[in-house]
Amino acid sequence: MGVVAPNGNCVKEFWANVLAGRSGIAPVRSFDASRFDSQIAGEIKNFDPYPFFRNSKDVRRTDRFVHLAMAAAYEAVRQAGLDRPGEVDATRAGVIVGSGIGGLKTLEEQHSLLETKGPTRVSPFMIPRMINNMASGLIAIEFGFQGPNFAVISACATAAHCVGESWRLIREGEADVMVAGGSEAAVTPLGLSGFGMMRALSVRNHEPEKASRPFDRDRDGFVLSEGGAILVLEELEHALHRGVPILAEILGYGLSADAYHMTAPGPGGKGAARAMQKALEKAHLPPESVDYINAHGTGTPDGDRCETQAIKEVFGRHAYRVPISSTKSMTGHMLAAAGAAELVVCIEAIRSGVIPPTINLDHPDPECDLDYVPHKAREWPVRIAMNNSFGFGGHNACLVVGSWH
Repeated sequence: MGVVAPNGNCVKEFWANVLAGRSGIAPVRSFDASRFDSQIAGEIKNFDPYPFFRNSKDVRRTDRFVHLAMAAAYEAVRQAGLDRPGEVDATRAGVIVGSGIGGLKTLEEQHSLLETKGPTRVSPFMIPRMINNMASGLIAIEFGFQGPNFAVISACATAAHCVGESWRLIREGEADVMVAGGSEAAVTPLGLSGFGMMRALSVRNHEPEKASRPFDRDRDGFVLSEGGAILVLEELEHALHRGVPILAEILGYGLSADAYHMTAPGPGGKGAARAMQKALEKAHLPPESVDYINAHGTGTPDGDRCETQAIKEVFGRHAYRVPISSTKSMTGHMLAAAGAAELVVCIEAIRSGVIPPTINLDHPDPECDLDYVPHKAREWPVRIAMNNSFGFGGHNACLVVGSWH
C-alpha cells in the first residue's frame, strides 16, 4: 500500500495521524485564495517528487497528479517486492490508476501562456501532462509492467473502481499482479472556484481543521484536497509462491448508477445501497458479518443523509450496531484518490483492531443517527470491512475487504 495525503506522506504517517484524529486541512498556501468563498484545502505538505522518478526531466514534464500517484506507487511496489528485477512476469503485471480531473494545473498554466504569449509558447508536453491516463501509463513505464493498463474516470468513485476492476482482471486470469488506485491535484484556482460555485465546499475558513464535518448537523460541504493512494493486488497462489506478506483479501466489489442527477445523490440512497448489496453478494457474506464501514461521508448535507439511509436499507438492525467512520473529516475529499486511501484505512483497521474516528462530530444530525465513532479512535475487532465511494454523475462503488490468516 502507498499513500500521500494531507495528513501523511506515507502509510505509516497517514495511519498514525488518522488514528490520532489529526486533520490535514489548513488555509490554502499554494496560491492566493483570499478572493474565494472557500479558502481552505487539504494540501500535501513537504512533498518532493524528484526521488520518485528515475529521470528528473520527467518531473518537469508531468503534472502534480502524476507526481502524487508515482510517490504512492513507489511505496506500494517496494512493499510488495515488485521493484526487484525478474520478480514477476512483466506481461502479467498491470496498472489501473485514475484521476477524476487530471492535469488541471497544467491546463491553467498553458491557457495563460496561450493568452499572453501566443500558441507557439504552449508546451509540447501540455497534452500528455493533462490527460488522466498518464499516471497509469508512467507507472507502467517506471516499473516495466506490460499487462493490462488503463485509467478509470468516475469522479470520487475512481480509485474504488480502479481497485475493483483490477480485482476482476485477476479473477478472470488476465493478470497475476495489478497496481491500482487514484490520484488528484485539483487544489488550483480553477478547481477551488469551480467546486465553490457549485456550493459544494465548506466555507468555515476561520476553523480549517473543523471544516470537514461528516454527519454533523452543522456541516456545510466538503473540503477540497489532493492526494495519491495505490494498492498492489495479487492472485493468492502467486503471492504465496513469492512469499510476500499478504495484508488483506479483497472479498467483494459492487457497482451501480443512480441514473438521477449530475451531482445530487439518488433519493434515499437507493443506488448506493445497490452497490453495497452487490459487493456483499460477490463476497458471499450477510450484512451482519461486516465489522466496520468506512463511509464515503464527505460532509455535504444530502450526501451524508442519503448514505445513512442506504446503510440502513442494506444492514437493517445491524446498521445501528456496526461502527462507521468518515476519515474525510481529517483528510478532506481527495476526490479520485479517496477510495484507495480509505481502503488502506480499512486494511489497517483489520490489521490493528482499531477503528479511526470521525472528528468534528459535535452535534450529530438527527437524520444521521448511526454509530459514527465520534472524536476518538476505538479498539474493535475488525475481520471484515466495507469501503464506500460515490461520485458525481451517480457513480457508486463498494469494496469489501477481509483479514487474511
